[in-house]
Amino acid sequence: MEQNILDGILKIEKEVGKLSNAQKILLTTDGSVTTILDVIRGHVRIETLEQKFIEADSKMAQLLNIEVGDTVNYRVVVIETQEPLIYAISLIAVDRLENEFKEDLIRADMPIGRILRKHNIESRREIKSVYYEEQEPELKKIFKEDSTMLTRTYNIIHNNEILIWLKETFPYKHFRD
Repeated sequence: MEQNILDGILKIEKEVGKLSNAQKILLTTDGSVTTILDVIRGHVRIETLEQKFIEADSKMAQLLNIEVGDTVNYRVVVIETQEPLIYAISLIAVDRLENEFKEDLIRADMPIGRILRKHNIESRREIKSVYYEEQEPELKKIFKEDSTMLTRTYNIIHNNEILIWLKETFPYKHFRD
């Protein structure tokens, strides 16, 4: 595991509190979070809160290593069972997608990991950061509680290019057992 990821975990534990093994796994895995959640909480589903095609601004272009103005799929979802588990934002470099992948992404409330698996897309996850942040008002409404949020960002790499940039966040109070 990269040193900055370990430093992020240590900083969270020093400033927020001890993390459970499940929290550490969710923050640092380079595998599918959906699969881990299926094991921990039972079969999860996705509720798409927002999805639209937009032109990349300079920050998005930098995150995805694309040109300003290229088309990006901006997607905000909640991964849930009977309750919300993880809030996720993804930026997807549309020009790097195959048509069938695009269609599944647009029409289905399907986790990205399952779409990758369905289309046999070989990829790897590259964890960029692990940190905590204060909860935004929108997340208080979604999670129905006030809590510091544990957050990670990562890239999904395909053919040595960034296909997807993701930010996943969940309340510190979750996954404590």
